[in-house]
Amino acid sequence: MTSLRERKPSWIRAQFPGGARYGEIVQLLREETLNTVCQEARCPNIGECFNRGTATFMILGDTCTRACGFCAVTSGRPSPIDWSEPQRLAEAVERLNLAYVVITSVNRDDAPDGGAQIFASCIELIRRQRPETEVEVLIPDFEGNWDALTTVLSARPTVLNHNVETVRRLYSRVRFQARYERSLELLKRASEWTPHVPTKTGFMLGLGEERGEVSELLEDLRAAEVELLTVGQYLRPSAKHLPVVRYVPPEEFQSIKEEALDLGFRHVESGPMVRSSYHADEQARAARLVDVQLHR
Repeated sequence: MTSLRERKPSWIRAQFPGGARYGEIVQLLREETLNTVCQEARCPNIGECFNRGTATFMILGDTCTRACGFCAVTSGRPSPIDWSEPQRLAEAVERLNLAYVVITSVNRDDAPDGGAQIFASCIELIRRQRPETEVEVLIPDFEGNWDALTTVLSARPTVLNHNVETVRRLYSRVRFQARYERSLELLKRASEWTPHVPTKTGFMLGLGEERGEVSELLEDLRAAEVELLTVGQYLRPSAKHLPVVRYVPPEEFQSIKEEALDLGFRHVESGPMVRSSYHADEQARAARLVDVQLHR
């Protein structure tokens, strides 16, 4: 197994955070008391994305009610839900002149709807403040509360994303408070209820999965009618988190991408540094292009 101090392979490289645009976004987040998953989850692409003028906003606070073995976000008892957050977020999106926004959240299993109404309010207020902005949401499983899922879908997100994170066998270790079948059901329901909204998911490699299990996962996702896919390398946030079992070479990511496209995914981002919201605007654009070609 890999320790934090071991040298990472040459293909694991990220841009060091910095630059004028990076500082502008960080300052605005402080002013508006907003969080980004880019910062909280220590995303390796934070420098690149902030300097491109894009960010994934994390709503519903910075404390998660779950403690997944891979995630750097703080777990514990969260603060009460801030109902003014959607308005502040909409104002920040307008000030930053963003064309594409990704909104995710911590798990809020303490809330009856898991925070679904806040997601919906964010979408609606951003659209009211800046109608041309597209809004992708990366949602939790809401503990299988399908009314909560309906609340989010009713606000008409551009893309509905929910990450499965890993293969079926590893769920009890990687996502012990989640269920593989529940995540698949959420994606399937979203695809059936709002077929005009593309569904998206992502998972990590390097946690001990076997190649055959990855193929099984891809087939399960297509059976759930998922259209967009991201596959990236797990990077251990700290010594408290699950160790990296192996660093997956780029050619294996390419092989998985080819397999996924053959199965019918509309667009696949697969590589060591890929994360679920990395180049999300380009993924959605590519999916729309495929849709236009299919309906010619």
